[in-house]
Amino acid sequence: MQLPADLEHRLAQIGWRASALPDDAPAGAFPARVSAQHRAGYELDDGERIFNAQPAPRFLKASFDPLERPAVGDFVLVVPGTPPQIERVLPRHGVLSRAAAGERHQRQIIATNVDHVFVVTGLDGDFNPARIERYLLLVAESGAQPVVVLTKADQAEAAEAAVAELRQRLPDPVAIVAVNAKSPESVAPLLAWLQPGDSAVLVGSSGAGKSTLTNTLLGEARQATGAVRRSDSRGRHTTTHRALLRLPSGGCLIDTPGMREIKLTGEETLDAGQFADIEALAQSCRFGDCAHATEPGCAVRAALADGRLDPARWHNYAKLRDELAAAADTLEAQLRRKSEARVLTKALGRRLNEKYGPR
Repeated sequence: MQLPADLEHRLAQIGWRASALPDDAPAGAFPARVSAQHRAGYELDDGERIFNAQPAPRFLKASFDPLERPAVGDFVLVVPGTPPQIERVLPRHGVLSRAAAGERHQRQIIATNVDHVFVVTGLDGDFNPARIERYLLLVAESGAQPVVVLTKADQAEAAEAAVAELRQRLPDPVAIVAVNAKSPESVAPLLAWLQPGDSAVLVGSSGAGKSTLTNTLLGEARQATGAVRRSDSRGRHTTTHRALLRLPSGGCLIDTPGMREIKLTGEETLDAGQFADIEALAQSCRFGDCAHATEPGCAVRAALADGRLDPARWHNYAKLRDELAAAADTLEAQLRRKSEARVLTKALGRRLNEKYGPR
């Protein structure tokens, strides 16, 4: 079903890329983008106005997969009414997710349909290259382009050293930008990734400066900001929910609450992106099952010995490798249980039909 040209143009300004609606779309239905989610429902943006809508009842069923429910950044199909109702989630791209905090392994969507992910970290006690590498694993899985944004560059004498350290540690394609989040001139380089049709999401710890950066890019103080404790450079959660905001530059920016825990989902890979060189080294070891401990002919230990491989980077790689393996095993077991449950449910249904007849 072809969209009217004016509606398609408005939607394209906020990231719409499809050329038409599904053929089975209900009469009168139209697409809009999820800009926020609250207990009372959703806020949607159709490129012209922001309005409230309710999800279709099936989204609220306990049996409905949480990953298939509308998330901030989604384009959804809306049926007019009082209030309007979200009928379905349209195909996604650029899905950024993590494993939810806690012991239970459950994937949690951070944002969808994003082209760029701004990994924001302060050049103070928040600066942690190992954590940045962890974020980049999640970004790589999404297919979006990562941009490392170092805030508080006006306060850190070691700003140049921090940038140099990251440039040496991270792969060349990853952009690194140091900014004063309060200065429009300083954050202007970020606008290259925030043009009409572009969508970016901010991720990082509390107090990293995400909301301050958002306000500067907006040109107004719309997002609440908080103080940072001097003792540990930790901030308070000032952003309490994810919100998609349209910027004067024409792009869309999703601000998110600070993340205390960045857990891998088990779907990430280490053989691409920032760890491709270490994976290649491991492939050069004499033995295919080399544990890089005491085995002869270990290419990894040789690279550590002659300085080609940074020990801190190797340590973080090994930590992430082990965590990823454990998460992948948990995910596989979880998927297997779901598959077995579906088989049992179908078998039970057949038995009931045989005994009592089709219902």
